Amino acid sequence: MAGETQDDCLFCKIVGGKIPATVVRETGTTLAFRDINPQAPTHVLVIPKVHHPDAASLAAAEPAILADVVREAGEVAAEEKLDSYRLVFNTGSGAGQTVFHAHAHVLGGRGLQWPPG
Repeated sequence: MAGETQDDCLFCKIVGGKIPATVVRETGTTLAFRDINPQAPTHVLVIPKVHHPDAASLAAAEPAILADVVREAGEVAAEEKLDSYRLVFNTGSGAGQTVFHAHAHVLGGRGLQWPPG
């Protein structure tokens, strides 16, 4: 169920400390950690600590927490000294989402082309 920890969710396990991650920042509502398969020199995931399958469901149920995720992404970019960066939310497998727990990718440290992917 959305909002509750899911036993089979990789990111819920990271939030719960059952799976290690290289944590960059943590607040009461969010956790930011380095992606294990980085697509740029800086690639950090920012997730809500509550489980929602994607950004759209998080926005509908808990818009303040989605705002926390976006704010923390900006803090990550500042701490990583990124002059520019890309913030990406993939929603659905067709868009490249592989972990169905809402999360934002903070990508930077190199030129990023448009359109993406």
